[in-house]
Amino acid sequence: MHDNPQPAPRKALPPSRRLVRWAVRHRRAAAGHLLRGICYGAGTGAISLLTLYLQRYL
Repeated sequence: MHDNPQPAPRKALPPSRRLVRWAVRHRRAAAGHLLRGICYGAGTGAISLLTLYLQRYL
């Protein structure tokens, strides 16, 4: 015989609330990915501008 009560089933959250909860749980990882993307974009842009300058003026 079990004396442990069954846990109450959880209600399904609306999609907007689920998205907000997911973002709160993963904000550190998301911020790291955003920073990495910005750095890669800045590096790619700098190399592209340097390449254009070298092709045009040298």
